[in-house]
Amino acid sequence: MSDLQRPVRTRFAPSPTGFIHLGNIRSGLYPWLFARARGGQFILRIEDTDTERSSQEAVDVILEGMRWLGLAHDEGPFFQMQRMDRYRAVVQQLLDAGLAYRCYTTPAELDALREQQLAAKLKPRYDGRWRPEPGKRLPPVPEGVAPVIRFKTPQGGSVAWTDKVKGLIEFSNEELDDLVIARPAAPGEAIGVPTYNFCVVVDDLDMGITHVIRGDDHVNNTPRQIHIFRALGAEPPVFAHLPTVLNEQGEKMSKRHGAKPVTAYRDEGYLADAVVNYLARLGWSHGDDEIFSREQLISWFDLDHLGKSAGQFDEAKLRWVNAQHLKMSPDEALVPLVAEQLARRGLHGLAEDPRSAARIGLFKDRCSTTAEIADWLSMYHGPVSPSEAEQAQHLSPAIRPALVALADALAALPDWTAAAIGQAFKGVLAAQGLKMPQLAMPVRVAVCGRAQTPSVDAVLSLFDQEIVVRRLREA
Repeated sequence: MSDLQRPVRTRFAPSPTGFIHLGNIRSGLYPWLFARARGGQFILRIEDTDTERSSQEAVDVILEGMRWLGLAHDEGPFFQMQRMDRYRAVVQQLLDAGLAYRCYTTPAELDALREQQLAAKLKPRYDGRWRPEPGKRLPPVPEGVAPVIRFKTPQGGSVAWTDKVKGLIEFSNEELDDLVIARPAAPGEAIGVPTYNFCVVVDDLDMGITHVIRGDDHVNNTPRQIHIFRALGAEPPVFAHLPTVLNEQGEKMSKRHGAKPVTAYRDEGYLADAVVNYLARLGWSHGDDEIFSREQLISWFDLDHLGKSAGQFDEAKLRWVNAQHLKMSPDEALVPLVAEQLARRGLHGLAEDPRSAARIGLFKDRCSTTAEIADWLSMYHGPVSPSEAEQAQHLSPAIRPALVALADALAALPDWTAAAIGQAFKGVLAAQGLKMPQLAMPVRVAVCGRAQTPSVDAVLSLFDQEIVVRRLREA
């Protein structure tokens, strides 16, 4: 069946050995997008065979990050450690077919072999001393040595595939030694713990994966995995190896190099759709389109426009993308997100206030994140603290009579609207012989805690009337 005819099944297979960052999650975004674009299935698999470093906490962080970004999986999560019996059964299948064998070479012998090869300026590799061949005499089985199990890599020729990102890739089989597919068995076990490269193939085979979309650090694993697929009587899936995501210093994005958990961006006020938009453009393109909705992204996404060069993360660009998505978002949709930001500061009531959407609409075009919107809206939900410099500049004794006069005029308004507030300003300005900036700036500082805001009558109309009057009188 051709690539276009097969029902698409993709997977994301993170290791739960720490938090998941943007470079990791992009390797989950693209297979999710491809499955959604082709009406297929997206499978989540947790590769937790590194038992010393894997943790349930890391699994929870993976699930939380994917949930926030809206990367819902159709099947799973499947855990490799729960599938050990299946892997061992397939190892036994290869042993029975003569496609794998027990190797009793000790770690000390492997170290000595490696030193000899390096001294001879040869590439270190297992020399096949326990590989059974017609007419070959194997060494006697040593006592007390638990063997590993190695896969019999085909000899001669090459293995090749057409990668959807990198094009034709070919490896000579002479470069590939016999891969360990199971570690030494513990007492009472017939077969030890199977290894990563082997488990991945069994998983992809059992789960019917049609397209493997992953980071290009897996390219060197691919020829070995292709051989195992074929030994098990299956054709390998389509491979697409994504270039690395670099951090702002040009290094590979990683925890060691300052990468943040995906959920940190949620906490800092980024929108999930904006992060998805940004990440998609960090290695894929649709012409010159920079800003798009999730629906557009799904309808446009394919594997033919994946980039071949590394993408470099730029937080300033991410903030710009987020700002565009804030502008595109309905004000009502931002209310719970801004409420969450304010709740972190101990300020509550935004979600229940019917004026919240209007307040957000007034300020969101000035903001890059929901945290910045919360900065503005905090003046409606708690006390303000103007800086000493702004107080000294704008709240002089000379302006206080005008502020009191405005407070009296505003207190007398029967209708609390921007238009009515504007008329009250005009009356006080005329009576006091002032121009609008001379009064508006002090009013902003006294009521809003800052000298710069959108139109002052619009800003004040979204306060409670008594709060505005009180702050003016107390200035």
